[in-house]
Formats: sequence, C-alpha cells, structure tokens
Amino acid sequence: MTTSELAAQGSVRPLIDVREADEFASGHVPWAVNVPLSELVARVHEIPDGPVNIICQSGGRSARAAEYLEQQHGRQATNVTGGTGQWIAEGRETAQ
Repeated sequence: MTTSELAAQGSVRPLIDVREADEFASGHVPWAVNVPLSELVARVHEIPDGPVNIICQSGGRSARAAEYLEQQHGRQATNVTGGTGQWIAEGRETAQ
C-alpha cells in the first residue's frame, strides 16, 4: 500500500507504527499506534483483531513486521511502502 492509498483509506483499518518510541514521538500519522518492532513479539496481543496496516520510516521494518504477523499469527497485515518519511514528504498531517 502506498502512503496515498493509506491517506485515502484513512483510519478504517488500525495503523501500527513499528518505529522506536523516540522516532514515533518526533512525528507520526495521526491515527497510528506505536508498537516498536523491537517489542512486537512481546506485545503482539496488543494488535487489534482483523486486518491492520503497518508503517515505519521507509518501509523496511514494517515489511518485516507484516511478514511476522502473517506467517506467525495468520494475520492480514499490509505494509505501507515509503513509510512515515514519504507521508511527511507529501506534506500530510502528522501528530506528535
């Protein structure tokens, strides 16, 4: 999924930001919830049921997180390519 598609979809699906807490605090998609990749295994129970979107800074960590959720937990997880960096570069609203 691209950042444009994410913006069009809005908060219909939960958005999990897998960046570290300090990265998340510096600016994130307004409806994103922070579950850092380094804590994902321990906090997987916090991921809402149903399909979720996963975002990071550029798409690498979120791709790994989506793969983990799909392969290890049978979840439908969609990676946001370009990540928060692309979201910000497009001039989209962020929260802190």
